[in-house]
Amino acid sequence: MKLSCIIVEDEPMARDLLSQYIDKVPSLDLQAAFSNPLEALEYLKEHEPDVLFLDVQMPEITGISLLKILKRKPIVIMSTAYSEYAIEGFELDVTDYLLKPVTFERFLKAVERATERRQASLALEHNTTQAQPQAPLDTTNPPAIDFIFVKDGAKMVKVRIKDIQYIEGLKDYVRIHTPKGRITTLQRLKSLETQLPNNAFFRVHHSYIVAIEWIDVIHRDKLEIDNQTVPISDTYRKAFKSFIDHRSMGRS
Repeated sequence: MKLSCIIVEDEPMARDLLSQYIDKVPSLDLQAAFSNPLEALEYLKEHEPDVLFLDVQMPEITGISLLKILKRKPIVIMSTAYSEYAIEGFELDVTDYLLKPVTFERFLKAVERATERRQASLALEHNTTQAQPQAPLDTTNPPAIDFIFVKDGAKMVKVRIKDIQYIEGLKDYVRIHTPKGRITTLQRLKSLETQLPNNAFFRVHHSYIVAIEWIDVIHRDKLEIDNQTVPISDTYRKAFKSFIDHRSMGRS
């Protein structure tokens, strides 16, 4: 697999070093290198490289700011001399974080992670394309399913519906929480949501779906499930309250 990539780095020596590293790796194809992040932004409006090697500290705008502006994000590998930026970078779904000066060995490890992520993304796109369209869920008479199968690495794992406490979305991945532990699978939260009986599960946040039966306590802006806290966002709060009120009335 060959990955197209660009560099956005204002330091000439660091930019040249990354260019040399990329030239040494047959699976990488350097399409452009920018010293000015604003020029890189213009380039990214018209092009979609697989990988973006991005410096954090630059004079016009920071790499973090550039990342927040981008609507279509490639796989991002960030670099800086200051390790304190790593946490914010990972919150923006950065694949890897290189601390300057970057060694070739550490660079190769970052490329390996980027390659794995690209392969996973392509597999997800392929599975989505091949999948048959699902009929809309009947909210008045939901299907009685007892389990679903999710992909965990090279195997398919059976997950019983009654064991799902809540599901956490992580961009291209989801993390299913059960009493026995967590299962992370390459799937989008919205796709998994369509497989669940909608009389038993409810989306309370852009990144969370909860099983109603597992909720222990409901606060205004969060839920408690098996000693874990799940946030309720403003977007879903009103609909969730109506859903709970309706269920309570139905049982009274």
